[in-house]
Amino acid sequence: MLQRNPDSDWWRQAIIYQIYPRSFCDSNGDGIGDLKGITSKVPYLASLGIDAVWLSPFYPSGLKDGGYDVSDYRDVDPRIGTLEDFDEMSKAFEEVNIKVMVDIVPNHSSDEHVWFQEALKAGKGSKERERYIFRDGLGPNKDIPPTDWQCAFGGSSWTTSGCNDGQWYYHMFDSSQPDWNWDNMEIQEDFIKTLRFWANRGVSGFRIDVAHALVKDFNGNLPNWKEMNEIREKKLKNGNKHITHPYMDRDEVQEIYKDWRKVFEEYNPPLFAVAECWVAPDRKPMYASQEGLGQAFSFDMMLCNFDAKEYRDCIEHSLKDSKQAGSSTTWVLSNHDEIRHVTRYGLPNVPNAGYPEFDDAFNAYKRSKFTDPPVDVATGLRRAKAATLMILGLPGSTYIYQGEELGLPEVIEIPDDQRQDPHFHRTKGECLGRDGCRVPLPWNSTCKNLGFSNDKPPHLPQPEWMEEYSVNLQDNSSESTLNFYRKALEIRKELQCEEELEWIENDNLEVLHFSRPGKWEIFMNASKKAISIPKGRKVLISSNEIIEGILEGETTAWLLAE
Repeated sequence: MLQRNPDSDWWRQAIIYQIYPRSFCDSNGDGIGDLKGITSKVPYLASLGIDAVWLSPFYPSGLKDGGYDVSDYRDVDPRIGTLEDFDEMSKAFEEVNIKVMVDIVPNHSSDEHVWFQEALKAGKGSKERERYIFRDGLGPNKDIPPTDWQCAFGGSSWTTSGCNDGQWYYHMFDSSQPDWNWDNMEIQEDFIKTLRFWANRGVSGFRIDVAHALVKDFNGNLPNWKEMNEIREKKLKNGNKHITHPYMDRDEVQEIYKDWRKVFEEYNPPLFAVAECWVAPDRKPMYASQEGLGQAFSFDMMLCNFDAKEYRDCIEHSLKDSKQAGSSTTWVLSNHDEIRHVTRYGLPNVPNAGYPEFDDAFNAYKRSKFTDPPVDVATGLRRAKAATLMILGLPGSTYIYQGEELGLPEVIEIPDDQRQDPHFHRTKGECLGRDGCRVPLPWNSTCKNLGFSNDKPPHLPQPEWMEEYSVNLQDNSSESTLNFYRKALEIRKELQCEEELEWIENDNLEVLHFSRPGKWEIFMNASKKAISIPKGRKVLISSNEIIEGILEGETTAWLLAE
């Protein structure tokens, strides 16, 4: 086991960098990123000033959903490396004091998982099928799905077993991702083995995929899809715990996480986990509880337009939620599921632009390939840097998605026949999908495949314009987005203080102004008009140039009293 840092609260105000392994760096030229590629970039990641990395799934997978269809939770996909490569990578991170987190996908497995294959072969009523959710079909021939429920990627959430036994299996996502039956103690015990397996290899924490959806109730008369959506909307709107949903945010899921917490406490310092949970605000503290996972993602900032009032409202309720849980707040602007925020901020204010996968209005705009009206990349980058400097000044931890430190916009121009996201394929292109934020990174403008792979083309195509965002071009430029991130994280580490915030009121409703205890002030001009910074302040860093005390529009500055 790797030696651990004794600081048990390291995560509370950490900078955590998300790596999507298949698109980070390819060391062997096969077009797919790998663990050795990550290890080769440890010096780069250390130069950013981050505290931890979070690795999206690198496990053996059928790759029907970007690795989130896991066929073995305690191994490495041979296309990505080996367990020895993982240990080598972990050691390299340990040497530069960067912790490692891994993704756990407990809601579903791959249909290639040995247990699912055993379930198909064992047949109806077997103990093997009890590991998943199998139900008889409807109609005299049982050839109608058990319910009319739709999966998150489009189409029915039921697929026939293919065994001529009248049974169907449930999948919240793609048909290649059958849901586990968490009422089965064998599943609960196996995931505890998985947590210990990675903890014993030195992992410090976990990101829990779809943390709110493990426990389900398929007993009794199930509601139809319309009724299900009504239940969901009511539950998300007011968080009333008495509104019980068949598979979303059920109280019973917390019992699972209490058991996981017991495992976390076996280690010194204790492990921690962050929940991906799209739930009502007053439900989120349950997931972030110190008796449970420890932290929950607050995606609310991604739902905000570039607007001072929206930001303030989001900050206030997010801090309230985390305080109630005894946790720290998380700040996120991009991840592997969302349109990169440089592009998002370069769009007009489109409804629900922060969470596009399930929003019809925004998908209609996406189907235009962002051309009507077009994306204003310059505006998007200016706003993105301002928003980044704002969230980095907030108490809590910040999660950075690979490439955002380069100012990367979304890759829109992926040919349909090269798209991989099942959401795109299951909706027949109605949803553009998530491939655009998963295109491999540009490392070197002078190298083949922009330095990502020295042989085969990347698994998703890199457009020509990506060259200008390459690390080598930004590395030595004082004006680059990369060095802006480096400088901001360096100053943040020097100024880091207690998890408190005090608002500084002003008459301009388009200004966001707050201070951190005894340290520095964050001053954001969300308007398009230039304004003066408060007198008697020294500028530590700004997202845009400040000349003679004038702060340009859509700019954030960190200030210190002179």
